Amino acid sequence: MDADPGRRVPGWLRWRRFVVADRSMEPTLVAGQGLIAVAAPRPRVGELRVLPHPFRPGSWLVKRVSEVSDDRRTMRVLSDNLDVEALDSRDLGALPVAGSYRVVVRVPLRWM
Repeated sequence: MDADPGRRVPGWLRWRRFVVADRSMEPTLVAGQGLIAVAAPRPRVGELRVLPHPFRPGSWLVKRVSEVSDDRRTMRVLSDNLDVEALDSRDLGALPVAGSYRVVVRVPLRWM
């Protein structure tokens, strides 16, 4: 069966895999940990979001939502680990919600 090109795919079907690359979200997330995220247009304060890096096309940031604008088009995001240098809304201000993903699964690291 062919997909109808005029139909929108529900957000829960638009998912992506990511891998944490730094320490900015420790202890919640650690480097090397996998994430499954879905396209979700309505961010909520406290949730983890993956969003496009504003200065490095093809790279992503994972942060915690700290504030959402009234029109839900922009959000402020922060790192959990304030002991490391990290790029977040303290430097960037509000960021667009469009193109971001909500983390729905945190894959634990396997220790050998």
